[in-house]
Amino acid sequence: MDRLWAMEVFVRVAECGSFSKAAASLDLANATVTACVRNLEKHLGVTLIQRNTRHLYLTDEGTLFFPRCQEVLSSVERAESEVSAETGAVRGALRVEMPISIGHALICPALSLFATRYPMVSVSVNLTNQPHNLIEHAIDIAIRMDRVEEADLVARPVYETRYVVCGAPEVVRNLPRHPGELKPELCLGILTEGRHGPSDWLFRQGNEQLVVPPKGALNFNSSDALVNAAMQGAGLIYVLDIFVNRRIAAGKLVQAYCDWSTSMRTFYAVTAKAQFVAPKVRGFIDFLLETLDAEQRPSARKLVGVKGSETRR
Repeated sequence: MDRLWAMEVFVRVAECGSFSKAAASLDLANATVTACVRNLEKHLGVTLIQRNTRHLYLTDEGTLFFPRCQEVLSSVERAESEVSAETGAVRGALRVEMPISIGHALICPALSLFATRYPMVSVSVNLTNQPHNLIEHAIDIAIRMDRVEEADLVARPVYETRYVVCGAPEVVRNLPRHPGELKPELCLGILTEGRHGPSDWLFRQGNEQLVVPPKGALNFNSSDALVNAAMQGAGLIYVLDIFVNRRIAAGKLVQAYCDWSTSMRTFYAVTAKAQFVAPKVRGFIDFLLETLDAEQRPSARKLVGVKGSETRR
């Protein structure tokens, strides 16, 4: 029996609170995880985990053994990472999760450069708008927007983006000079999770603030679909600049009201809180900071602890 591997499986089951979730995060069959824990118990001569059809809990022996296993595994990972760092080797499998639109527009196009720089790293990217628990799903790093609420995560700001108002040249050509005079029926909306209607457009210039509620005929929960509608002349849009910068540069869209400030969003590289950051994770974060637009990137590069509002079970 590989005791180190058995300890890792036991720790994952205890962290996930479920044999099936632990199996999914390790990409193993449920039976394999169960057998691994049972073999470890047989080796130790104790029961570590008790379970019924709905719940599991650590026994007194399991409660004692759990933090010891964490210490051992952390020491092993730290030793391996330090050796890799010393030799300059960044290697291993890297699992990354990010929102679909951000991945398509911002990060995925640059990943071929990362693969060229770090040929010994195998990157698996999961594009999803439904964030997963990093520990349960064995995700090394996730890209999140605006805030991260789990207390056991650390967020590093990697990119800032601003909303811009734009439309097809023939649409922008006939706009009023002041955004307060915009016809809401001309404004196409973006739908966000948990809202029945499109999000308002916010403007600021000095002490003046404006809110424009989009009431156009088309609303989408996809930035790509919204941009395509604007390029076809369907109306004006209010989107993050990362989705339209190339179209504006190519003349397919024209930006309006450039002298007004709009809302900003910050993207974070999120990792599980740990004493030591693996070289493959640190290499990916450094790559993001280096390759993303330096003018829009946040200046803060230190780790940011994120205060939790929920307790992970």
